[in-house]
Amino acid sequence: MSASRFARVGRVPGEIAVLGLGKSGAAVSTLLRRDGERVYASDGGTSTALTATADRLRGLGVDVQLGSHDLSRIAAAALVVASPGVPPTAAPMATAREHGVPVVGEMEVALGAMPALQYIAITGTNGKTTTTALVGHMLRALGVSAVDAGNIGTALADVALRDPQPAWAALECSSFQLHDTPGIHPTVGVVTNLSPDHLDRYASVDDYYADKARLFANADAESIWVLNGDDQQVMQLHGRLGRTTALPGTIRTFRIGAPADAWYDPTNGTLNLLGSPLLQRDELALVGDHNVANALTAALAVSCASDAFATDAARAHIAEALRSFLALPHRLEPVPTSDGRLWLNDSKATNVSSTLVAVQGMTRPFVLLLGGRHKGEPYTALAESFRAHGKSVIAYGEAAHEIVRDLGALVRVDRVDGTFADVIARARSLTVAGDAILLSPACSSFDMFRNYEERGAAFRRLAQGEGA
Repeated sequence: MSASRFARVGRVPGEIAVLGLGKSGAAVSTLLRRDGERVYASDGGTSTALTATADRLRGLGVDVQLGSHDLSRIAAAALVVASPGVPPTAAPMATAREHGVPVVGEMEVALGAMPALQYIAITGTNGKTTTTALVGHMLRALGVSAVDAGNIGTALADVALRDPQPAWAALECSSFQLHDTPGIHPTVGVVTNLSPDHLDRYASVDDYYADKARLFANADAESIWVLNGDDQQVMQLHGRLGRTTALPGTIRTFRIGAPADAWYDPTNGTLNLLGSPLLQRDELALVGDHNVANALTAALAVSCASDAFATDAARAHIAEALRSFLALPHRLEPVPTSDGRLWLNDSKATNVSSTLVAVQGMTRPFVLLLGGRHKGEPYTALAESFRAHGKSVIAYGEAAHEIVRDLGALVRVDRVDGTFADVIARARSLTVAGDAILLSPACSSFDMFRNYEERGAAFRRLAQGEGA
């Protein structure tokens, strides 16, 4: 790796400190060593999985420390590469700032290693994972080599290690990742929607939105942006970078119920793209208007990404890709059971706005499983939509007190102070055949589970009558 690779962060190469050894930290450590860098990697944890990762990295020549961080070594580093899960207030991050050590994320390093990569970068509060998966699915349907990477689960640094490398990437970008990717310059940049989130990490909603706005940091006349025309926060987001002029580049919009570059016409059930019908709503095997928006977003982003993707033949491939796309795990995923109830696994809904979307899409009597680790948002916004079909909110986990406080006087709330199996048992007792049981927690999973995937898997097993 040449010195010019990190020229934009203002330091010459030396030892690089990698903070955090999850998927992205392990991948970027491997990439840096492949390119001949001296790497010191540390993680405050000491799990069995981390030990295995550490052993593998040591075999590559990485100097690994588990259980603590050597702050003096971090202070002397040429560069710090921080994993998204490391908060800015953590001691290693504070040390880097105090000593003027530039901090970037894994995606910044990976993008530098793939200068020829074309990518559609997707951010927003909700819908970005499904939209990313849809974009990747469409690109592959168009016959190009493409991967889904970033916050969707595959570290971009892992992609950089592949030979051959793909021509395209559908890149999901969280606010944490955007904060530390100063060089991001997508072929097409997408913002799905905005609402308060991660208030357990950000001091304010403004700080959270400001990190989302970093998607536009390198906007120029050649940039293409796909934005939610129904969301004024999205349409005004570029102003949070201090811009006093219009966002450079070409802006395309998607909308539900009103004409735009891509829009859904509910009067005839048609998804329209760039002035022409694309497909009918009943051809899309996804639940809810929010998924119609995700489909429109992805189709518009791909169509704008290359002239080759905007032909009549390409439109046909894009439409067929939408017809064949199925719901992702943990995102309003129906769980097959034999009890006559509709069990919906929406474990990925870790904020109130995402849960609200799920609640608004319900058309039959249902109970809502709401709980986990509180993230700082009030739950009151759920009440009005819940009343349409909701039978009861089941409040559980560390957030149960806040849920009862916010919703107890507005809708029926049953509090369960027990295991997740107890939560499912209560849900069964409150429903009959034909009802739905919706796991859409509006909270993180970390009180009971390691992640939302583990929570969703437990929900599936219990719904199907298996042990937790």
